Amino acid sequence: MRVSSLVLSIAGIVLGACVFPVAQNCQADDRQGPQANAEINAILTPLREKYKLPALAAAVVRGKGLMAVGAVGVRKCGDDTKVTVSDEFHLGSDTKAMTATVIASLVQDGKLNWNDTLGRTFPKLAGSMTPALRKVTLTQLLTHHAGLRANVAGGWSTILRRGTTREQRQNVLEKIAEEKLEYEPDKEFHYSNLGYVLAAHMAEKAANASWEELMAKRLFEPLHMRSAGFGAMGARDKLDQPWQHTKDGKPIAPGPFSDNPPVMGPAGTVHCSLPDWARFIADQLRGARGERALLKPKTYTKLHTSPYRDQFYTLGGWAGRAEDDQAGGVALAHDGSNNRNFAVAWLAPQRDLAILVVCNQGGDDAKKACHEARKLLLQKYAKKR
Repeated sequence: MRVSSLVLSIAGIVLGACVFPVAQNCQADDRQGPQANAEINAILTPLREKYKLPALAAAVVRGKGLMAVGAVGVRKCGDDTKVTVSDEFHLGSDTKAMTATVIASLVQDGKLNWNDTLGRTFPKLAGSMTPALRKVTLTQLLTHHAGLRANVAGGWSTILRRGTTREQRQNVLEKIAEEKLEYEPDKEFHYSNLGYVLAAHMAEKAANASWEELMAKRLFEPLHMRSAGFGAMGARDKLDQPWQHTKDGKPIAPGPFSDNPPVMGPAGTVHCSLPDWARFIADQLRGARGERALLKPKTYTKLHTSPYRDQFYTLGGWAGRAEDDQAGGVALAHDGSNNRNFAVAWLAPQRDLAILVVCNQGGDDAKKACHEARKLLLQKYAKKR
């Protein structure tokens, strides 16, 4: 599964040797959340050591909530401060499912329609749009069938950080308005962070609020995701959260330029703790099973359905498979990375089971470790209730 994201050059990279002490069961403070599960830690520890990663964490989720969670390793290479199960991790493109859920809530409320077009949503700019872009729909944007390039031409850094993020997203739309689309809309799957930024901007226009405000009001607050935020985790002057790391294990200090720019937030800048991510995932499981959830059952059916045959990618920001033996039916999955973190989500609604794995390092080794952990956890927990 291809999940792309833009990475900015970073100032202030901290160099140093990464120390890999033998990991112990990481017990979180009872006041901060659940305790680490020894079985999960026993799975994560050898993978972390095999791939020489700073930290690795995982959660097993069912519709009623978090079933088990574990975390091993350190917050920063070169420092022995251990991660906890309440620490925050960057979700990268796993943000997309959250963005799509917020958009679905607006459709459910009648503020948006899946067939709304960019031209209809932004009539003042429609005249300057190419005819093809003017007709691009919300559905096409969310399923990567809008014919757009993956990212803004020249890089997201060409969008100046002036004004609000909502104004910056308007600048994105203005920038591409007269550009010829890379591909013919509605024909083929072409993964696009740009598409999710534009879809979120349609939501901003419909609700007269920024994407960040909509995420807080319509998702984080009702699901009690108190740790959820945007950009790099933690504060630069203290080691209060895991630091991000390059694929070579070099730590990156938190700061406004240590993640993708805020303008592309809808495509992948959310961070949160595993227990809080589990709240969102549990809601997705409940919704898929027709149980009490944030939105109506028919809305989740729409979110978890792919309207195209060429690629299974749903309106709800999920890839996966329409039929998967391990999932007992549809499997909803996604990878997320800003090249300095890695996150994996795998959901089996029919089995009422989800596996989440995160790492505070980017690159192939982190990807391999996360996917191996996901497979091992699935083997262990698939039959447990």
